[in-house]
Amino acid sequence: MTPKIGISEANLKKSASILSTLLSDEMTLYVKTRKFHWNITGNSFMELHKLFEAQYTELEEVIDEVAERINKLGSKTIGTMKEFSKLSRLEENENNYPAQKEMISDLLKDHEILITEIRKDIDVCAEENHDAGTADILTKILQQHETMAWILRRYLN
Repeated sequence: MTPKIGISEANLKKSASILSTLLSDEMTLYVKTRKFHWNITGNSFMELHKLFEAQYTELEEVIDEVAERINKLGSKTIGTMKEFSKLSRLEENENNYPAQKEMISDLLKDHEILITEIRKDIDVCAEENHDAGTADILTKILQQHETMAWILRRYLN
């Protein structure tokens, strides 16, 4: 049943599509962050191990919020790695186990890609789709990625 919430059915689908892509991005970043958490070594092992754990835990919450928003808009939420891989704008780190600094740089790059893309998605949801609820959620997620990126960036200075 299509929700009757003041947003056209076409715009509900457009917002859900944007969110499905974001969900795929978040899952890709979550898996990469978790992989780095498992494989971190070196002088700052415990500090970075805990940092990556805190970040993937935050990403878990973001993932759930995005998935539930898709349902609220009347769409089904994708949920397989194949679906996520097809839609994600981020690259996986397959067969690559980089050193600490490269891990941090790779995660920072992904957060910055998401920040840039989410900014565009906010504009589309707010201005074209007339979906203030999704734009609001995206703004909150944008701020979370800005904070995670800022923390990672500080390790590279």
